[in-house]
Amino acid sequence: MTSPSNNSHSPGPARVPLPGSERAPAPNAAAAAPGAAATGTVEISVYLRRAGDVPDDALPGKSAGPDAAAAYGASAADIDLVTTTLTGLGATVTEADAATRRLRVSGPAGVLAGIFGTTLETVTSTAPDNATVTHRHRTGGLSVPAALDGVITAVLGLDDRPQSRAQFHVSPAKAANVSYSPPQLGTIYGFPQGTDGTGQTVSIIELGGGFDQADLDTYFAGLGITGPTVTAVGVDGAVNVPGGDPQGADGEVLLDVEVVGALANGASVKVYFAPNTDAGFVDAIAQAAHDTPTPAAISISWGQSEDQWTAQARTAMDNAMIDAAVLGITVTAAAGDNGSADGETDGNNHVDFPASSPHALACGGTRLEANPTTGAVQSETVWNDSTSSATGGGVSDTFPLPSWQANITAKAKKGGATAAKGRGVPDVAGVADPETGYNVRVDGTDMVIGGTSAVAPLWAALIARMAQSAGHGFGLIQPALYANLAAGSTTPGFRDITKGSNGAFHATAGWDACTGLGVPVGTALLAALTAG
Repeated sequence: MTSPSNNSHSPGPARVPLPGSERAPAPNAAAAAPGAAATGTVEISVYLRRAGDVPDDALPGKSAGPDAAAAYGASAADIDLVTTTLTGLGATVTEADAATRRLRVSGPAGVLAGIFGTTLETVTSTAPDNATVTHRHRTGGLSVPAALDGVITAVLGLDDRPQSRAQFHVSPAKAANVSYSPPQLGTIYGFPQGTDGTGQTVSIIELGGGFDQADLDTYFAGLGITGPTVTAVGVDGAVNVPGGDPQGADGEVLLDVEVVGALANGASVKVYFAPNTDAGFVDAIAQAAHDTPTPAAISISWGQSEDQWTAQARTAMDNAMIDAAVLGITVTAAAGDNGSADGETDGNNHVDFPASSPHALACGGTRLEANPTTGAVQSETVWNDSTSSATGGGVSDTFPLPSWQANITAKAKKGGATAAKGRGVPDVAGVADPETGYNVRVDGTDMVIGGTSAVAPLWAALIARMAQSAGHGFGLIQPALYANLAAGSTTPGFRDITKGSNGAFHATAGWDACTGLGVPVGTALLAALTAG
């Protein structure tokens, strides 16, 4: 595609490259029309550097409070410098927030393209869910005015291609399927008795779809429980809009809300609806992390292969999750539903982001055969129905091995076990196979849904119940989870999953790249986390 001359780099002030902003063309991108320059007013998110570095010992965080986050926000001087510089070049700063280090900036498409040294055009392309979409598009790297070199760390939203896909699968219609209500899974996984999340908040990130309160009322009444208070929060102009498509984004939204609400019905549930763009996704997590009251957990069931993100977007999102950890929030993220390749077709293994961030609790999936009434487990293995219906997992090519994963090995189907060189995914697991999935209600229809997107809210609900009992949040919980990991042994608070594979990797005793440390034994896990 050629760059339209009326939306090209403008002379302006001296500029310097913005590290990590390089962007490849969207899949199957084609100009929507000859010379289709993007026009109209565009609003983007600009992220700034921290005023101070976050020390490692701040990350486990136990409800540290707003003062801790403020220390690591943007400085007033940086905000003033960026605001003055951008407005002087014809942009408008509509919002500035020091805690999240974010400025919302608007202006004509051509003006913003000129400020940041790029060209914007309107194209059609193939989205992560394989739909054909029309959106603004850019390729290559960005630049920033030289005066802002090192101050601006990310410019997100100029290209508003869909960034992520929902990680859920609707169960095939098979009479022999076994399925579970969330409370039944709470029994199977030993969620701590006497807890229901009272006094806690669970935040859920959604990039499309919506929920109808009537669905929730009917669902919770059918379970014989009083549902939680569920509040929709709009981010960057997105709102709660049920689309009437149970197998679309509504399925993701209702699955997440109903799993959290049924397992932690004493908690408050806040659902953050954001555009499915890199800017919308990052902004939603940042807003949820800094909202009041501070949540015990943020549940994320959307993602995309980490290679399909710009480095600046990954870093900005990782920083939002670092903020969450400092504030005592645990971020749970689905590890993906497309096996060890994560849906990529280059013949290599890939892991899903944001689950591959070391600051997210990555949630893998299992196939569970159990008695829904008694909770007795007959078998639990790695979820793997096909390459497009299997738990994600593997070793990150982007994030280095965290210190708390120093002793893990990834057992490949060929070549045996080798020490992981990057962040290992997942950390934990739960049932995800749609053939042994979750009983939910979506757009007036009772159905069974699976996917690792169900495991993220399951773990978020468990975190909320444990936080209720402990009297504090857990922040970055992984160092505590891995503290007693020994090669070939079951970690306290878990039931190990040792059978199955997700394509390239095998389950094995101890941690593995299919189900992590295993599935929870909630009461024992709470005891392990609060001992001493």
